[in-house]
Amino acid sequence: QVRLVESGGGLVQAGDSLRLSCAASERDFSPAIMAWFRQAPGREREFVAAINWSKTNTNYADSVKGRFTISRDDTNNILYLQMNNLKPGDTAKYSCAAGMGLSSVLCWSAPECDYWGQGTQVTVSS
Repeated sequence: QVRLVESGGGLVQAGDSLRLSCAASERDFSPAIMAWFRQAPGREREFVAAINWSKTNTNYADSVKGRFTISRDDTNNILYLQMNNLKPGDTAKYSCAAGMGLSSVLCWSAPECDYWGQGTQVTVSS
């Protein structure tokens, strides 16, 4: 069973930047889609960003467009989320996820993915 492990969260001030990482436990893990989701206390898990395996397409939630960038390091099989100009509304637990095969399309913008990490907390103070 593949494990996804996130890192890079922390407490920052509004306007600061953070880069989240998500490492897969297997080097040959090759999902069709990898994505980031977040969940704030008392709220539903929401989509943040996704990237397909060939890195030809990305998808972003409107709330993060222009501020967040999703990318992937092929060599080390690590997924990243560069977050700039953070806002208090970005405070949440961020989780990476992976979608496999034909059903991966569900992971492109909704929390219908096959594998999930445990998450890393991001807190943005005003």
